[in-house]
Amino acid sequence: MASLTYELTLAGLAVGSAAALTGIGLVVTHRATGVLNLAHGAVAMICAYVLRQLVVEWGWPLPLGALVTLLVVAPGTGLVLDRGVFRPLALLGSNPARTLVASIGVFVLLVGAAVLLWGPGARDDAPVLLGDDPWAQLAAVVALACLVGAVTRWTRFGRELRAVVDNRPLAVLSGIDADRVAAAGWAFGSFTAGLTGVLLAPYVRLDPYGMPLLVIEVIAVAVIARMRSLPVAVAAALAIGVAQAQLTRLHPEGWAGPLVQAVAANLFVVALLVAALVLPGIGGKGRDALPPPVREARVPGGLWLVVGVLFLLPLGLAGSDLHTAIQVPALAVILLSLVVVAGRGGQIALGQAAYAGLGALFTALLTTGGVPALVALGLAVPMVAAVGLVTGWPAIRRHGLALALATLAVGVAVSRFVLTQPYATAGLSLGRPAGFSDDRAFYALELVVLACCLALVAALRRGRTGRALAALRDHEPGAEAAGVPVPGLKLLAFVLGSALAALGGGLLGMGLRAFDPEAYDPVRGLLWFAAVLALGADSLLTPLAGAALLVTLDAGPHAGVAAALVGLLATLTGRVPPLTTLLPSGPKARRQARRTPTNDTRVPPAAEGPAPPARGAAPRLRAHGLTLTYPGGTTALSHVTLDLRPARVTALVGPNGAGKSTLFDCLAGTLRPREGRITLDGADITARSAHARTRLGIARTFQRLAVFPSLTVEENVRLGEERGHVRGGPAAVERSLRLVGLAGPVRHRPAADLPTGTLRRVELARALAGQPHTLLLDEPAAGLDAAETAALARILAALAADGLTVLVVEHDPDLVRGIAHAVHTMEGGRILS
Repeated sequence: MASLTYELTLAGLAVGSAAALTGIGLVVTHRATGVLNLAHGAVAMICAYVLRQLVVEWGWPLPLGALVTLLVVAPGTGLVLDRGVFRPLALLGSNPARTLVASIGVFVLLVGAAVLLWGPGARDDAPVLLGDDPWAQLAAVVALACLVGAVTRWTRFGRELRAVVDNRPLAVLSGIDADRVAAAGWAFGSFTAGLTGVLLAPYVRLDPYGMPLLVIEVIAVAVIARMRSLPVAVAAALAIGVAQAQLTRLHPEGWAGPLVQAVAANLFVVALLVAALVLPGIGGKGRDALPPPVREARVPGGLWLVVGVLFLLPLGLAGSDLHTAIQVPALAVILLSLVVVAGRGGQIALGQAAYAGLGALFTALLTTGGVPALVALGLAVPMVAAVGLVTGWPAIRRHGLALALATLAVGVAVSRFVLTQPYATAGLSLGRPAGFSDDRAFYALELVVLACCLALVAALRRGRTGRALAALRDHEPGAEAAGVPVPGLKLLAFVLGSALAALGGGLLGMGLRAFDPEAYDPVRGLLWFAAVLALGADSLLTPLAGAALLVTLDAGPHAGVAAALVGLLATLTGRVPPLTTLLPSGPKARRQARRTPTNDTRVPPAAEGPAPPARGAAPRLRAHGLTLTYPGGTTALSHVTLDLRPARVTALVGPNGAGKSTLFDCLAGTLRPREGRITLDGADITARSAHARTRLGIARTFQRLAVFPSLTVEENVRLGEERGHVRGGPAAVERSLRLVGLAGPVRHRPAADLPTGTLRRVELARALAGQPHTLLLDEPAAGLDAAETAALARILAALAADGLTVLVVEHDPDLVRGIAHAVHTMEGGRILS
């Protein structure tokens, strides 16, 4: 028994050492560049293939091949990625979501390139670099970690690295070459990826799909280390590796036996799932969602007619065998789910392949049990939607990069523990519905389903929910302040997306007449995500074009072409616009563009008459003894009491860091104080969220503009009316637009094209459209010229005269003197006067 324990510990140390290398590389790359490099596994796979090519195919000595692979190919790949992909994105100021999409593009590109060069089959003759002694691997990992720690702590480069991590702009101003630091980070990260690949290759299946996914799974150790601590990453990797090896001794009997064995064999997947859903996430709220489209991709009607004819051609011109064509509509439905979640909602969802696979699996289980195929598919969709609800609930509380990891973890876990396990898939049969066994009939059925799904999503995008989703994507805090229930809306998008993916997955399985787990592999899910982002995530044309492109290229003579092409397009994100945005606009859009002026800086005159909501006895907002301390011990508020009265403009002034914005955010619901309470008409609302307070009649604006660039001016304002305190309909929208001078042609323009002064008025009009009784304004005159500031003062005076309660945080003394009935000075987190 002791001998078995020792042998299993050694095996676990070997696996843990490779995982530790991955953790070290990911942590160093993230600290040097801020990029979560999901392509790490693909680089590892490429280097493993290169070493095999040099040693096995070309007969090089192993030491020479290893030196060339690890000291030339691996770091060279990192430098190419830095110069060709990620440095241009950094110069463009791209957010973390865009760089994550680029790393997914690199992943897909390298996988496609490996398939093109070496074929899709597995190899079992990879050379062994360090022999079978795990202590040698462990020693190499510990030495590498100590070297990195020493360089980081005691060298000039280490000091520069820490400076870049803490504040890159300030480091650049101090004379540090941040590009050199980033290049070194990429080179070292790729070196560790290459070392991981060549160490793992002899013990796992060396193929273009399996190894990258295996390395992705061990990202868990870097997440546990919060992308910062090398000792934590190494310790977590070794502990999980040893635990996974020891768990292989378990052989429980009964129904739970296969599941326990699956968990024992995939403990890194369990760790990734727990780390992604439970531990504090990386990234930040509202800073790393997918960016809105450059412009709305309005597809001309004639193009839709052409697309429809192309999709109908197989029915008339092809023969009776439509094996390839029948995959296109089913895949288009799956890709349409990404249009909802990623395109309209802006969420980085990397687990859609899992929901598609579950749709096919549940359909197969029901049909095997005797349920008619169409009924089985109809039942499978809500079943998977329920799974989407359960898995989406913990994921939606994440943002950006953390959400990407959470959805990826869910997708990998479903694949490892359900879709590829014999206990879930053995003995399944999946046929086509009665009357649709013929390829032509089934293809026609798919087209009908696809048309219905497109109509559903089109209606969703045009309505209230579509505007709210676009607002969530464009500016999450602004959407919440406008009254959008952000968590519920995210969950709705995930549930609808999982339902559509399940429907497409079930159709795909029926078309192939079999349940094939490889068709729903997590790597394939990354390919789908990259394709949708490269073509244009918020366009209904994207799923049609993407499905046709992927299926056609995959059916060609050269495997890997689709992945290589899609990956190349995705790596260019941020520099090349999505392909659907390059389409010509329809005649209606061109006429609108000619009618609408390119700029509108007209200052509104004195208010034509403020919005006249029926307020009766106006409510009153009060702060009672608010105290808030930030992590680290900084006290931002200390027993602050403030009384906001109706029909008065109250101003907060004071130096930067005085606590004004913190108090403002507490009143708006963005922050929750540690002590004290906030009341509205005597009722405690301290625990109410920001969107709930908007529904109660407390509207706000932001110091940094919080408009939704993909929506027009009128749609921005309409969103405030739909989600505000009182739904006044089109009349309320019209009054708000007139009040701020936006009732002209500019109302039809996307907010992305407007100057700062106009956008300030858009934000104010949106806040007023919900007919609030309390208006909180955070530096509303920022970026305005003298005439615009004077116009703002007239509007605020008119609103207060109409009974509105107004709080203004402002640095402009002239504006404060001109409008404020009461002025409070803050300093050190206290109100002094």
